[in-house]
Amino acid sequence: MNLDTGDAARGALAVSAPAVSVPAGRALKILPGGCPLDCPDACSWQVEVEDGVAVRLRGTPDHPYTRGTLCVKVNQYLEHTRAPDRLTHPLRRTGRKGEGRFERIGWDEALDEIAGRLTDVIDHYGGQAIWPYQGTGNLGYLQGLQGRAGSRLWNTLGASRHDMTICSVAGLVGTGYTLGTSRGIDPEDLRHSRLILLWGCNTLTTSHHLWKVLSQAQRAGAYVVAIDPVLTKTARLADEHVPLNPGTDAALALGLLNVVVSLGAEDRAYLAEHTEGWPEFRARIEQFTPERTAEICGLPVETVERLGRRLAVTRPTGMKAAQGIQRHAGGGMALRTLAALPGVTGDWKLPGGGLAYSTDGYFGGDREALFRDDLLSEPVRSLSMTRLGEALTTVEDPPVKALFVYGANPATAVGGQGQIHQGLLRADLFTVVMDHFRTDTVDYADLVLPATMQTEHTDLLDGYGHMYITWNEPAVAPPGECLSTTETFRRLAARLGLKDPSLFDSDEDLARQLLSGGHPSLDGVDLDRLRREGYVRLNYPSPLVPFADGFPTPSGKLEFVSATAAADGYDPLTGYTPPKEAADPELARRLPLVLISSASHFFLNTTFGNKESLVRRAGAPFVELHPDDAAARGLTEGQQVRIFNDRGAFTAQLRVSDAVRPGVARTAKGWWSKLTGHAAGVNATVAERDSDMGGGAVYHDNRVEVSAAERQG
Repeated sequence: MNLDTGDAARGALAVSAPAVSVPAGRALKILPGGCPLDCPDACSWQVEVEDGVAVRLRGTPDHPYTRGTLCVKVNQYLEHTRAPDRLTHPLRRTGRKGEGRFERIGWDEALDEIAGRLTDVIDHYGGQAIWPYQGTGNLGYLQGLQGRAGSRLWNTLGASRHDMTICSVAGLVGTGYTLGTSRGIDPEDLRHSRLILLWGCNTLTTSHHLWKVLSQAQRAGAYVVAIDPVLTKTARLADEHVPLNPGTDAALALGLLNVVVSLGAEDRAYLAEHTEGWPEFRARIEQFTPERTAEICGLPVETVERLGRRLAVTRPTGMKAAQGIQRHAGGGMALRTLAALPGVTGDWKLPGGGLAYSTDGYFGGDREALFRDDLLSEPVRSLSMTRLGEALTTVEDPPVKALFVYGANPATAVGGQGQIHQGLLRADLFTVVMDHFRTDTVDYADLVLPATMQTEHTDLLDGYGHMYITWNEPAVAPPGECLSTTETFRRLAARLGLKDPSLFDSDEDLARQLLSGGHPSLDGVDLDRLRREGYVRLNYPSPLVPFADGFPTPSGKLEFVSATAAADGYDPLTGYTPPKEAADPELARRLPLVLISSASHFFLNTTFGNKESLVRRAGAPFVELHPDDAAARGLTEGQQVRIFNDRGAFTAQLRVSDAVRPGVARTAKGWWSKLTGHAAGVNATVAERDSDMGGGAVYHDNRVEVSAAERQG
């Protein structure tokens, strides 16, 4: 590998997985595919097949962005598909809910029971008593979340709409108020930047291919700044680390702009021609002096002033924000303000200037052709993914009587864990889980359906961190009786006696419908070409200046003041909304630590939480404290500690490190409680509470205390 990343980065990368031995002279079939997991990179890969057996998985060598490498998590994906604990047959619960005791049944029996129970629910409570609960375990357009797999069936039944709020929604809404869209710059164009601000973005763990772009920019003279409460793997390789208080990113952005304006370095011509509401926004910026900003962010005044001066004189400045910084009560406003910053400096007009948050909106596939919301006979309610516990225990008219979980492990991954478990234990709740392994959520199911994995089914993918789409050809037959998501819903529709022809469209038909909407991004792209080439770059120029022809806002300009935001009940003026708990001084006296549950280097959300080799490398569940915070509590390295607040508690092993700033506790997500021996995980302490915009999650707006764990026995 010709990568100038240093030892800390190399652990994130892998050239290819070990190959199964194949006799000399035997021909291999090489099939295109891609990773479906919740990662911006959506890696393109190739599967080598010998006599119907997948013998090797490797990154596609000529892919311009993913460049033939896979991450440490996916590098052993073939091994994971053959794991001895893989679900391969339908199961029915035999013990109490939560015990995880099941018996094997056949598909006919399983489909009959599901169809009968769903019909009974509809007859007595209406279709909205059914909640199809889909997660980010697969982001494919055919099998996963991007195409809302199964939505045609759920629309036909009149089920409640699943509101996907867990990941990035607050930031998507916030950037939309400023820019008119959540789209920003092509992350590959950061190679043209000369100042790069990474806002809460540990790219070496969560999107490692971007580091190749950043290191290329560094070699060309770019200055990379990691803005993060934690000294992450990425921050160690940046030129500067700015360890601000959690949830104060928007305040820092305003403080940096205060320095820019005080130096007269704002781009006055750009502001006059391309923005709306500059006088009002300037007045707000003037409120965030370096001194006030430093106090809010917990930084030295000199840090704010120095970085502000660098921002004032460095063009182009490019920024990359990850999803973590919008998971608090001011998260939407944070991304709204970050999107506004390049409007002041004029960076939006330059290649490599502006903000990259998500590229998801660049793919112009006809999503509505997949969703088929026209199949709804009347409007239905929406149920928020992050309010599962509340919905299962308090929602009436109608209550949730049937829960169908796929691509998700909410018993572990969603905040309000205690209330979720209480709801899943309801005797009158019929729960079906479709999965690959017996997750914590599976233990609460009445019926379990075995799902195919990515090498076993057809799919079409894009990435939310690049500008390519990928075709995934099924490489091998599924084990046992595993079925794809699309095939499961086709069979269930037939068992329910439904007749609409669209419910039975083949995977290839679905893909053609998605690609046939006539969007300019897909000019010259059809299914035949995509299958032949494996991946295709969307039809956008490179480098890309996304708003060269104006912004898709009501005014056609970047909006510092947004009438749309005002109409939605928000402050019309871009600014800073503090986190609810992290910025609460009264609560801080009782719960003095802000807990951040960051992405694990070895799990992807809870995927791979049962893979022994990765569990071993991840180690035991941990919480990390600054030495001063550990000493103040009389705690030492390696000690078992209890992390708690009014909502719940979990235990973990203590790590003591100055990689976290004082007042912050850090853990990682992904462990399955039943495999660690702990009764609960980090989400026992996280609130079922919405962020400021879009109903997003608040994983990082969470105050706790840490004490020595009680000894057992």
